[in-house]
Amino acid sequence: MKRSAITSGLLALALTLPLAACGRSDHTDSDTTSGTAEVAKEVQQKTSPSFVAAEVQKGIDLAKQELVTKDIDIGEVHVGHRDHDGRSDLPKAAITPQGDLVIAGKTVPATPEQHTLLLDYRQQIVGIAEAGMDIGASGAALGTQAAKEAIFGALSGKSGDEIEAHIKPQAERIKADALKLCARLPDMLASQQKLASAMPEFRPYATMTQKDVDDCGKDVENDKD
Repeated sequence: MKRSAITSGLLALALTLPLAACGRSDHTDSDTTSGTAEVAKEVQQKTSPSFVAAEVQKGIDLAKQELVTKDIDIGEVHVGHRDHDGRSDLPKAAITPQGDLVIAGKTVPATPEQHTLLLDYRQQIVGIAEAGMDIGASGAALGTQAAKEAIFGALSGKSGDEIEAHIKPQAERIKADALKLCARLPDMLASQQKLASAMPEFRPYATMTQKDVDDCGKDVENDKD
């Protein structure tokens, strides 16, 4: 997503706020100034980074807890934007926290070696999902900061370029974190392939490919500012 498009949209939103305050009937200049100040105060409260971070973190903590304690539906594990042919026709399959493969509600018998491979693959999924959540939280914080910058920038007369320049370092950090996540995908692919080789019942669900790994880095690099 291009930051210029984000900034344009945010600036449009920002400009509606002071206009809404100024558009009330029978307002004097003093009333307009007061209304704008009230809008600014409300925006300050609602876009507080600490407030947003706390709300986002609540959701992330709950999701992480569920990842660790609940079955992981391997039919819902998607890497990249590629369509995975035939996946919708497969019976529902999940890996339990204990390392059991359950297909269509039935536990598939597994050797100790297969259990180890199942747990390793599950942990790969959990690790990448958690990293993705953290990146998502950073993205949400950046979005809030960008909105805040746009709103107060519009009120203070800052240009879109100035606002973009101010949030660019944060955007670059998120991009770097995304590239680190992509760098973890080869281990996940290797884990999946080992499990597929050792457990025929899992093989139809092993749809991740090297192309998914390669495309991850390309997608991040091609996300131009």
